[in-house]
Amino acid sequence: MPFLIALAVLVIELTPAHFIYTGPLLTAVPALAAVAMGPKGTTAAAALTLAISVTTATYNDAWGTLQVYTNFLALALVSVAGFITSSAVQARRRRELDQVRRIAVAAQEVVLRPVPARLGPVLADSLCLAAGTGARVGGDLYEAVQTRYGVRMIVGDVRGKGLSAIRAVAVALGAFREAAHYEDDLVEVMNRCAAALRREVLVPGACESEVLLEGFTTALIAQVPDEPVVQLINRGHPPPLLLRRGRATALMPSSPSPPLGLEDLTTDLPGKPESYPYMPGDRLLLYTDGVIEARNQDGDFFTLPQTMEGIRADATPPEFLEQLHQALIRHTEGDLADDVAMILADRHDI
Repeated sequence: MPFLIALAVLVIELTPAHFIYTGPLLTAVPALAAVAMGPKGTTAAAALTLAISVTTATYNDAWGTLQVYTNFLALALVSVAGFITSSAVQARRRRELDQVRRIAVAAQEVVLRPVPARLGPVLADSLCLAAGTGARVGGDLYEAVQTRYGVRMIVGDVRGKGLSAIRAVAVALGAFREAAHYEDDLVEVMNRCAAALRREVLVPGACESEVLLEGFTTALIAQVPDEPVVQLINRGHPPPLLLRRGRATALMPSSPSPPLGLEDLTTDLPGKPESYPYMPGDRLLLYTDGVIEARNQDGDFFTLPQTMEGIRADATPPEFLEQLHQALIRHTEGDLADDVAMILADRHDI
């Protein structure tokens, strides 16, 4: 709008319609820019109005008249006031946004805890990256606990962002942390998470002030017992990658299963976990789709298996995840479109 007004003034002044007094219109340009465009936009608008004023005064041979100097004075006053005001507003907004971001990050860190470095037969580490501009709180979840049934891990992704997503994350993790220690059947652990999420879904017609938990949650639960295997229950989540002797392999489920919350769409839910060999020296990576769906400027996806294979074999779990992190940042040039969560579990001994 400010630049359209400036264009209109220029047309009026350079045509026979220049008998119209355009001073008030031109003064409005930096004022409107200060409201919507910030300090840089205000400066650009002020420079444009100055150039138009000089051009039109020269074209109409109006130098030396009181009207020209009055216009220049008004433009200077409005431009300075607009720049000061827009700078103050921008600084205040930045402080408010930083505060909201800190609150959002603190809330997420309360729910998502770093996994212990040693869990029974595995050495582990975790990584969580927020995509976000603004104060978005993501819906990625992860946890790893040692139980009497072995090491149990979960990674999942709630559809959506914001408070509803973090509440769903808290509900799912709370159910997992409870069930992981008391349910001997891994399928029942997943079912407990699904049931907890169903209980939190708001029925239609409920009060708008309540938080909605809409959509679905993809989830993967892994169990590492004393035997050299890993057992998996996969509900619509990207398959984990097993790195063995420098080669990464996806542990695909034998048949696809729907995410949590979409159980009514099928009756073919997993009845037992699937087992895969998991030997000493193997590395298991659980991750969310924000990793494999990360794109570069050309639209190419991040090649997670090849990146894993390129990391040196003697890297510790924190070093391994840090190198994955750096590779992901290089690929996206720091512009993540979705949140990222990863758990790395190295089989240490049996």
